Amino acid sequence: MENFESLMILAGGKGTRFKEYTEDIPKPMIRALNKPLLIHIIDHYINYQVKKIVILAGYKKEVISDYFSEKSDKKISNDSFLYKDVNISILDTGQDAMTGARIRKGLNLIKNENFYLTYGDGIADVNISALTKFHLKNKAKVTLTAVRPPARFGSLDLKDNKVINFGEKTNALQGWINGGFFVVNRSITNDLDDNDNCIFEKTPLESVTSEGKLYAYKHEGFWQCVDTIRELEILERELTKNSYGKK
Repeated sequence: MENFESLMILAGGKGTRFKEYTEDIPKPMIRALNKPLLIHIIDHYINYQVKKIVILAGYKKEVISDYFSEKSDKKISNDSFLYKDVNISILDTGQDAMTGARIRKGLNLIKNENFYLTYGDGIADVNISALTKFHLKNKAKVTLTAVRPPARFGSLDLKDNKVINFGEKTNALQGWINGGFFVVNRSITNDLDDNDNCIFEKTPLESVTSEGKLYAYKHEGFWQCVDTIRELEILERELTKNSYGKK
């Protein structure tokens, strides 16, 4: 199997839906069980022998740099660190760049034919080895991890204004959504416009879909995004049940 060793993490947005925290720090630096979301993600990938991580930063990038200046094993430069034997590069991709633009800039630091990519605010126990094998087996250009959306509301079945079934909160019937945890072939470069308005999840992935080269790896395990204090509380509760949240 090809040696997959590089990861890019989208961590440059302003996190405007979580202003309780993000007026002072970028959203990936919000702490869950006293550890930044970003570090939960990094530690998970390190378990799968990732050796190079590029953090696609922007908004309040200095908060991320300051964290690694204090916590890393070795400071290589102002924006490059050695953390648990992994090379961490913090790339300033701009305050207002969209996801596709950030990825295009990050590709300059990635040499592998295929690389991992994920969001800085989504935590999951995805089996990265199985995800990688799935990507290679299908000869995909991009593989995303499909997850069940977290249930926010109970369900009601109605007939003539009468409730015939009152359901507890469940995500079993909610279909699938993009949960991040991508594997991407660097040929994606051809699909990324050379401007800061390029949104990875729009035209680039629509183009890959039309080629028949976008695949979805279905993950039935734990996944939680963090957009609100309530979702942060849910994440912390789940992390206390799982060893990967305590490392």
